[in-house]
Amino acid sequence: MSQNPEHLVEQVEKTVKKPGLPPLDKWSPDLSGDMDLRINRDGQWIHKGEPLGREAIVRLFSTILRREEDGQYYLVTPVEKWRIQVEDAPLLAHSLEKEGSGEQQILRLTTNMGETLEVGREHPLEVGQYEESGQPRPVVYVRHGVEARLTTSAYYDLAEHVVEQEVDGKTVLGVFSNKVFYKIGQGG
Repeated sequence: MSQNPEHLVEQVEKTVKKPGLPPLDKWSPDLSGDMDLRINRDGQWIHKGEPLGREAIVRLFSTILRREEDGQYYLVTPVEKWRIQVEDAPLLAHSLEKEGSGEQQILRLTTNMGETLEVGREHPLEVGQYEESGQPRPVVYVRHGVEARLTTSAYYDLAEHVVEQEVDGKTVLGVFSNKVFYKIGQGG
């Protein structure tokens, strides 16, 4: 078994012949070890201290990335599972687009991997906080425990669509997408 990114690409390409996403939920290999791969807060993938240069590898790796119940991130193939380090959310979401209005509106975000996510039950939006600063931490769920953090510009774009709603007797701020209200703050 190897920590070489090219080796993992070969493993995935051998297994995944169909278009679409690999069936990570069906793969359960034992831990192969720790890979010297880190995703920094800016979404850059660093292998052995150097940025991964090939965008195609990074995009492929984003499809085999899974966050497990232990809170750790792993690159998973049918026969290997490598733990990697992630500083914040492994993906970034930008380019907010809105279709429709009111409760019927649909919000879409594009990730730094080129995937468009429609905010809704499959890809819910959550605005938490960074413990150390109290600053907002807006994320959208991607799949397999992986989130994409909204870039500052996407968060500001999101703020343009905020409405007040009464939730449990309190006025809260949030946005609608696919008929679901996503709370992003307290009302005034």
